Amino acid sequence: MSDIEKQDDSPTAGAATNMDWYIIKVAFNREDGIRDALLKRIKLAGLEEYFGEILVPTEDVVTFTRNGTRRVVKRKLYPGYLMAYMIINDDSWFLVRETPGVGDFTGAGGKPTPMDPLDVEKIRKPVVADEEEGEPAMKTAIPYRLGDRVRVKEGNFQNLEGEVEKVDEANGRVTVIISIFGRSTPVELDHWQIEEV
Repeated sequence: MSDIEKQDDSPTAGAATNMDWYIIKVAFNREDGIRDALLKRIKLAGLEEYFGEILVPTEDVVTFTRNGTRRVVKRKLYPGYLMAYMIINDDSWFLVRETPGVGDFTGAGGKPTPMDPLDVEKIRKPVVADEEEGEPAMKTAIPYRLGDRVRVKEGNFQNLEGEVEKVDEANGRVTVIISIFGRSTPVELDHWQIEEV
């Protein structure tokens, strides 16, 4: 096959270079279903040349079941939002806006604003904890929030109650303010050492 035959003169080839990433507001907790519906509508309308990737930004998070079993689950980084790599024109804009569950594009004055390329890279590339191993860093899903009342169930401070002051999901630790001898003392504990009161 010659070089001339290999060239792609289709509208898709040129259109891909004009695409930008946009953020789309969607119904909360329906991001995956809306993404699938949007992909079907794009295919049915024959507008594939205006769309690239459509994704729901997620991260891997370690959770623990009641019996202590470790599980890795995907958690949405931005619930209620999708990212779409696309060209904005009347047809593509209308197709997205008329998809059930879609609210609007983010932007000012009703005009969609493209994302900054640096922000896109931060969201799309997972943080690598160990470059040699190439394993992505995982956070631990901790069900406690600032101000929650908790009881220590294991360790030196067993059965003492306190208030959550800080949550460190990256290391799976929680700082709890416990009253010891009448003084408030911050104590750093593993998340599994405490339970909600």
